[in-house]
Amino acid sequence: MSATELYVHRFVPARNASAATLLLLHGMGGDESDLIPLGRTLAPDVALLSPRGKVLENGLTRFFRRFPGNVFDVDDLKLRARELAEFVRGASASYRFDPGNVIALGFSNGANMAAAISLLQPDLLRAAILFCSLVPLVPERKPELVGKSFFVGAGRTDPFVPSQETERLVALLQDAGAEVTVQWQPGGHLISSGQVEAVKGWLSRILSSEREYV
Repeated sequence: MSATELYVHRFVPARNASAATLLLLHGMGGDESDLIPLGRTLAPDVALLSPRGKVLENGLTRFFRRFPGNVFDVDDLKLRARELAEFVRGASASYRFDPGNVIALGFSNGANMAAAISLLQPDLLRAAILFCSLVPLVPERKPELVGKSFFVGAGRTDPFVPSQETERLVALLQDAGAEVTVQWQPGGHLISSGQVEAVKGWLSRILSSEREYV
């Protein structure tokens, strides 16, 4: 099995061959098409790589398993993070995009996976956009995230992600050396229009530095 066969996925080529690639990671119950419109809205010129989570919970797709009570299966999470990293590297060879210029965009379970990859495979992602994310795990060894940028979007009344969890995630990323931008919205477990506009500006700044990056 080739690396690109590890996940059912969609790939949308970039308009510019040297552009970045957005790794789109859907929320629970989603699929490989869910975040394509948002990705295209945020960055019209980049490539989009969108895998479908392989774990099923009561028929709903996820990127890693959890136990009852919303307790993450950390062993499975580590396994899935390695597998997803292998998929991204394999896809970069098949679709000919720069594996060092990948930015994750995740919502809920997908954001938890993006955060986990950042902590466990810190060389894989250049930056990440995390909407409604918990702390997925605390790695045994502190990752090196100096030079990495994160946008964390959270809801003040999110019933699944308490504000202290968001603050804990931000502190964990910052302690590893990352630059973190936090955008709060007053609602619950969702991505607000205000956050979309904020991400557009944030992502534009990240992408405008590509010439220096390359």
